[in-house]
Amino acid sequence: MKFIHVTLTAIMMIIGPSITDAADIFELNRKLGRGINLGNFLEPPRDSNWSIKIEEDHLTAIKKAGFDNIRIPIKWSDYASPTAPYAIEPEFFSRIDRLLDRAEKEELNVVLNIHHYDGLDADPDSHIERFVALWKQIAERYQSRGEWLYFELDNEPHDKLSERWNEVFPKALEAVRQSNPARAVIVGPPHWNGIWALPQLKLPDDQNLIVTVHMYNPFEFTHQGASWANAEVRAIKDLPWGSEKETLALQKELDQAADWGIANKRPIYLGEFGAYQAAPLESRIRWTAAVKREAESRKMSWSYWEFGAGFGAYELNKNTWRPDLLKALLGD
Repeated sequence: MKFIHVTLTAIMMIIGPSITDAADIFELNRKLGRGINLGNFLEPPRDSNWSIKIEEDHLTAIKKAGFDNIRIPIKWSDYASPTAPYAIEPEFFSRIDRLLDRAEKEELNVVLNIHHYDGLDADPDSHIERFVALWKQIAERYQSRGEWLYFELDNEPHDKLSERWNEVFPKALEAVRQSNPARAVIVGPPHWNGIWALPQLKLPDDQNLIVTVHMYNPFEFTHQGASWANAEVRAIKDLPWGSEKETLALQKELDQAADWGIANKRPIYLGEFGAYQAAPLESRIRWTAAVKREAESRKMSWSYWEFGAGFGAYELNKNTWRPDLLKALLGD
């Protein structure tokens, strides 16, 4: 045993600290801090353009503004073979590599996820093997990156996947752990990562998990006028937010997430929250500031949805921040 100990010590002296020496998961969640989603950029369907082009220089702007993390939603499923071994295209991997290199240069934490894997949501049985294979490849490629890189297994599991989620995600987690035994991994509840669904999430005995939830309530306010919302919400105009009753409802919902985290000894990451541009600007600012304030008071890390599209805090055509929204997110 002494020989083994000396040998391992010698190895560690040669290779230095590794991700296997990860910090306490609550500390890693604290370091994750305040963030913003690079939404509508890498999660559209292949060959689609949602009119958002994010350049590496934008990461500099994000860092200078005072954010600690970026969340990168990625539709990996459109850039991998449909047949075993489900290889991810090298050119697409290289595109992600460049973003990660720049994020590391800017000292930004990164949440890297699988986003909009529609087949997995609609027909889990036909896609579990492929889902696991995607994570095996992603994890192996980025295993040498520092603890600033966080893996999020899947964005907003829903439809048929909701009922199978507790069976499916541990398989992907196991694939990650083969090459990243102690990296921080983020997983959320089924039913679109709804806070109300947290009791349905059954976590394995893995001490390096952060639990994520999303917050878009009241939906009629945050999604009024959005083209993808149902007809009733799409037709709403000029609906304000900010009454005492509405504020208390927001606090109560975030209390539910915080209480679940305390009871289950898990840190909470608010991976998405935002109000669409059709909502009255003053109410958007008030709601955004309230969610941010209440999340931080409950020791949650967070990432605003999103950088430069319909919810955006940044005007891409002017290369400038929307000052009131930025203040709502980063002001005291």
